[in-house]
Amino acid sequence: RPIQYRRLTRLDSSSSSSSPVEVVVVDDNKNLPEDHPPMICNGNEADSDLVSLKISLLGDCQIGKTSFLIKYVGDEQEKSLQMTGLNLVNKTLFVQGARIAFSIWDVGGDSNSLDLLPIACKNAVAILFMFDLTSRCTLNGVVGWYSQARKWNQVLKPVFSDRNFMSPLPTAIPILVGTKFDDFVGLPPDLQWTIVTQARAYARAMNATLFFSSATHNINVNKIFKFIMAKLFNLPWTVERNLTIGEPIIDF
Repeated sequence: RPIQYRRLTRLDSSSSSSSPVEVVVVDDNKNLPEDHPPMICNGNEADSDLVSLKISLLGDCQIGKTSFLIKYVGDEQEKSLQMTGLNLVNKTLFVQGARIAFSIWDVGGDSNSLDLLPIACKNAVAILFMFDLTSRCTLNGVVGWYSQARKWNQVLKPVFSDRNFMSPLPTAIPILVGTKFDDFVGLPPDLQWTIVTQARAYARAMNATLFFSSATHNINVNKIFKFIMAKLFNLPWTVERNLTIGEPIIDF
């Protein structure tokens, strides 16, 4: 069945807050209940003209997921975020007269966070599978994250050859994101080529778009979220493919 988008809130013009961003932190030893109340922005009442889009960030520990998130939502949120457990951030955008709220779920990369995967992946419209470009083991770890996410992000659809058979299909846009590109360019060229080749192969297997990024230099961070918005709403915005070794790869 189609994803039911959650209504969030109106930003009160009299509010002293200058940015419609809310951060909620869940400790890694506490699970978020299935019936948790809807997230709201700045404590205001529900609003019917704002659409919430859930995006999840998955990957191993210490690969730069939270730094990536901080770069996107704003440096002023850095003190409110933790590097473990589950970080929830809402960022409201105005797109062609509509208000869109990204509800971004940054899942910790340790084994204690695996229990949070079901609720983090359920109804997500996009999932970023992230790895450290300087650590091939974190790229290999993407396989496990992708396999786990598929269990909880899917919808049953009938197979055309047999209407009585329902096949589970993923609902989220998969995106493979390599972080720390600024460190990656310092690696030997032959190692860069090996990592690029492996990452492209994984992206093809996942049917995902591949981005190399850097939170430090804000490389492709905003572009990834623009890509998600364009894919979801068929907006007239496209990314250019870049397969040049030594430059931030974009492949699809």
